[in-house]
Amino acid sequence: MTEEQQSSNRELKKALRLEALARRDALDPHRRIDAALAIAETGAAVIDVVPGDVVSGFMPIRSEMDTRPLMAALAEKGARLCVPAILDKTTIVFRELVRGEPLVDTGFGTVGPAPDAAVLDPTIMLVPLAAFDARGHRIGYGAGHYDRAIARLHARGLHPRLYGIAFDCQEVEHVPAEAHDVPLPAILTEIGLRRLSEAGRSRP
Repeated sequence: MTEEQQSSNRELKKALRLEALARRDALDPHRRIDAALAIAETGAAVIDVVPGDVVSGFMPIRSEMDTRPLMAALAEKGARLCVPAILDKTTIVFRELVRGEPLVDTGFGTVGPAPDAAVLDPTIMLVPLAAFDARGHRIGYGAGHYDRAIARLHARGLHPRLYGIAFDCQEVEHVPAEAHDVPLPAILTEIGLRRLSEAGRSRP
């Protein structure tokens, strides 16, 4: 891919991100709550969890889908929970989330466990996104933290099951793919679980 094509893809992704986030921002707050409860109910039914599985979720920022009800439902099935903490511009780690433990600022406008919390390797990842298409390609928030985190896990021989988490209104017609992008095998929205066509590198 030429530098000009890369630049064009970046600009297109930026435009698609802004459009999808504008639709998400416009959702009624009550609908957001209903959506969070819907994905918790669906996710608890369709995401296979055995005791000892490590589920990485995330604390919602801005108008993002609230995964806390889903994380609680998966914890009831025996999962250990963790959420991302930003260490620097390129690196996130996943710190164990334990009920009752204090939360601190963990970067990008969110909170999570303190630096002394255990760092875990997720076996199931709930992946935030700004936009997605029917092939399983996602647009993140532009920093690439999740793509790099997943690549590091793969390099160590670890292959967590990936579930994109979004509102249905965040779907776009086509996301331009780049070499470093990690396609998602499934997206969970308030409409239900969608298994997507070009992913499948991780078992849904």
